[in-house]
Amino acid sequence: MPKIVDHEQYRKELLDKCFDLFAQKGYGSITMRQIAEGLGVSTGTLYHYFPSKQALFEQLAQEICEQDLSAALAELEGAQTLQKSMEALGRYLVKNEDYFIKWTYIWIDFCQHKDSKEMLKNSIFKRNNQRYQETICNFLDIQDSVLASFVLSFVNGLILEKLWGDETIDFIEQCTLLGKMLTVYLPQHTAEIKTKTTSISGLKS
Repeated sequence: MPKIVDHEQYRKELLDKCFDLFAQKGYGSITMRQIAEGLGVSTGTLYHYFPSKQALFEQLAQEICEQDLSAALAELEGAQTLQKSMEALGRYLVKNEDYFIKWTYIWIDFCQHKDSKEMLKNSIFKRNNQRYQETICNFLDIQDSVLASFVLSFVNGLILEKLWGDETIDFIEQCTLLGKMLTVYLPQHTAEIKTKTTSISGLKS
């Protein structure tokens, strides 16, 4: 009886193993043949699941986006206040610092080999960024994409500083400060929105 293969599960297993290969050699240097060798599969098998190196990377980015969001939310679950949540975020970054630095390095290397305009048009990367922002909005209970983008840029900036070797960066300290800022800003921001909404409603009536 032929073995039944769960192709979706197998595809995810291959993607999981690709992360370390990209981290070791960089996106620009590694070839599909080398990836296949690293995974222990034939190039034919690799191309069956991923038609090109860029397609493989795009699927890896999509998979990592979902995994990161799930892991981060699990880490923040149970925090009673926004301040405690941000402190938990800091601990999560500390615990996974090596992984985030590697992923950032891979991303930088990928971007170096792609046209910036092409990157901006890529639907997968756009969707991933929207997923991150939507998750932040849902977590903070806001509908403010600008603020969500700020929080995302803040975290990415911390990781970049670590990548560049800035040993003065303390994830927990910085995220604690972010928590204090958001705790002050959000009530004021919500009040401003309510005031504007009430004013607009009054004009319409």
